[in-house]
Amino acid sequence: MTTLKIPTPLRPYADDQTEVNVKGQNVAEALDDLVTQHPALKKHLFSEAGELRPFVNLFLGSENIRHLQGVDTSINEEDILKIIPSIAGGTDLPELSHEEIHRYSRHLLIPEVGLAGQKKLKAASVLVIGTGGLGSPVALYLAAAGIGRIGLVDYDVVDFSNLQRQVIHGESQLDELKVESARERMLDINPSIEVDVYNELFTSENAFRIAKPYDLIIDGTDNFPTRYLVNDLCVMTGKPNVYGSIFRFEGQASVFDAQEGPCYRCLFPEPPPPGLVPSCAEGGVLGVLPGTIGTIQATEAIKLILGIGDSLAGKLLLYNALDMSFDFVNLRKNPDCKVCGSDPEVTELIDYEEFCGMPAHDHGAGSAGEEWDITALELKERLEKEDDIHLIDVREPHELEISSLEGADLIPMGQLASRMHKLDSAEEIVLFCKSGTRSTRALEILASAGFRRIKNLKWGINNWAVEVDPSMPVY
Repeated sequence: MTTLKIPTPLRPYADDQTEVNVKGQNVAEALDDLVTQHPALKKHLFSEAGELRPFVNLFLGSENIRHLQGVDTSINEEDILKIIPSIAGGTDLPELSHEEIHRYSRHLLIPEVGLAGQKKLKAASVLVIGTGGLGSPVALYLAAAGIGRIGLVDYDVVDFSNLQRQVIHGESQLDELKVESARERMLDINPSIEVDVYNELFTSENAFRIAKPYDLIIDGTDNFPTRYLVNDLCVMTGKPNVYGSIFRFEGQASVFDAQEGPCYRCLFPEPPPPGLVPSCAEGGVLGVLPGTIGTIQATEAIKLILGIGDSLAGKLLLYNALDMSFDFVNLRKNPDCKVCGSDPEVTELIDYEEFCGMPAHDHGAGSAGEEWDITALELKERLEKEDDIHLIDVREPHELEISSLEGADLIPMGQLASRMHKLDSAEEIVLFCKSGTRSTRALEILASAGFRRIKNLKWGINNWAVEVDPSMPVY
């Protein structure tokens, strides 16, 4: 018998099964056997004339056969046949009010969208992980487009430094929960949609519960543990993962759908070592960059829901804002992938912080621990006593234009290992950076080399500006 994979929207009509064994020499016979076993599926797959509905694609392995030989394609017992409908397909579509028809009139004029397409958008549900740089434009445009149900996951509050790029928030929402700030703005744009908020960390313990009601997931995360969690969750639940990432002037976007092609782990089987790739908080990001990538993610989500165009599945988009270039590379499914391969090792959600060797969230970032930390006030007191302390600034040279500590030597983090031999391990050394994250890693490097008289300025020079020298800017 041939294995036929059932997508999430159609599982309620197949006794909630993820796959069904079917008999037949070709796809047509296999589908006949499927609807014989589960008659409720028939109206969702076939028109009254008995033709396969236009929003239903058929994949044999990873190849879409719908527009090749179609239902006449021969199959054998080793084959895996997949039904891939548009996200909102297979359910009764909601009607649009006169007000909604007026609101979405520019959509209705597009033949590829039209009235039926707008109903699909209204019937769809999308989960957005993160309401920061990427999540802001994603949430704004999904709300404006009329996605009927949008979930927002975030645990943070709106900070003044967010406003340079997180355009869904404003000064009037400072210190508010990001999910509540975002929901207020989205409902102001479109009060006819439903916005669910999850003011909690997204973890292996709650991921299935939060993701269950949604058709697809948009990854607006800013850390590797959550990114791998989102990927594995999507593979295990059969939901598309609309991916985006940003750093300084460059961005990436793709659609990872293990039912159709590669997943994120096929491209990046393992995360980089901790500290090798700096975060946007450490390395910076051009404020408009997340707008570009986030809008692309929203576009891909809408295309998936409507079942139109060619998605980024199997491709990685590479964007460079400095030369305004877009490039694409083709991706292939890794048959040995540990989560979506033919014999997966990862079959349940794991401890992703342990897997990545780094925390998923910044609680406690900037502190090396009580044994290794020195506070701004403690350092001030020691310096006033003229204690013999060697201050080392591990930031980048251009950051000195923003703030600096008198007498400190600049040794950028990337040069520390090569210049370590010039340091005297008998000296008392205090390392610092912007917020304590990089200096914590620098302390680990020196400690592993045998340095013991070393301290980390807890929460960095920004905390010095708050606790000691208010004339100094915080950035």
